Amino acid sequence: MSQIPTEIEKVSQLFKVLGDPTRLKILLSLKEGERNVTAIAQGVEMEQSAVSHQLKLLRENRVVKARREGKTMLYSLDDEHVIDILQETFEHVQHR
Repeated sequence: MSQIPTEIEKVSQLFKVLGDPTRLKILLSLKEGERNVTAIAQGVEMEQSAVSHQLKLLRENRVVKARREGKTMLYSLDDEHVIDILQETFEHVQHR
């Protein structure tokens, strides 16, 4: 196998992060564009503190990014690769 162990570990960690239903809902919410924690929490029907915790984990794993606008933090997908991974995975699950 040509992949170095560190890359395999990083891929495994990414799939662990993406494997949580709550985080998937958050990512799908962000697919529509940049949002603040309040909008994300309303969209996924969760408490803001729980969403903030999940966003921190997603940021640490470079799946989402944040920028400050005044006192508000706005979150978005880190890059198009995230959507590509999700779309391919959903297509795989729906394939018969």
